[in-house]
Amino acid sequence: MTLAAVLQLLLSATFFVIPVAVWFTGGRAQLIAEAELRRQGHGPDVLARHGIAFREKTWEFAFALSVGATLGILGALNLAGHDMGRLLSWIVEPLVLLVVGFITTGQVFATAYTRAAFAKSDDPAVRTVDAPALIAAANSGFPAWLRPLVLARFGLATFGSALVLVLLAL
Repeated sequence: MTLAAVLQLLLSATFFVIPVAVWFTGGRAQLIAEAELRRQGHGPDVLARHGIAFREKTWEFAFALSVGATLGILGALNLAGHDMGRLLSWIVEPLVLLVVGFITTGQVFATAYTRAAFAKSDDPAVRTVDAPALIAAANSGFPAWLRPLVLARFGLATFGSALVLVLLAL
């Protein structure tokens, strides 16, 4: 149970660090992405029209902190050996695996998702947007350590959650 608790606590930490970093630097990343779109000959409204944003919305921030708090509590309960932590982990971890795994997949594969969103556009001009350049530009507005932490969160949310479920079963 100790390993399961440590995995939960590590994942919990990512749900505090990443949203706070994005909260403070997402506006800069958004402006850089909009400047990249202008450089490519498109208006910044292309992002909004295709549901792409680099700023953290208030509900996204609150959701991430809630997930982090929930996983932190579960990790602490499991580390302390409380049966309630194990029971609640059986309920929460499959949701983390599915929901958080899905959300973080979009963050890990942002370039592919952005390219696909633009490729489906009704506007032929938007289909010419250089998605890799756009994502690279936006990423330059975030701290350099953010991308590796996003990848770590993806690993912890998917493989880590699956491992927690295996450990709970043992």
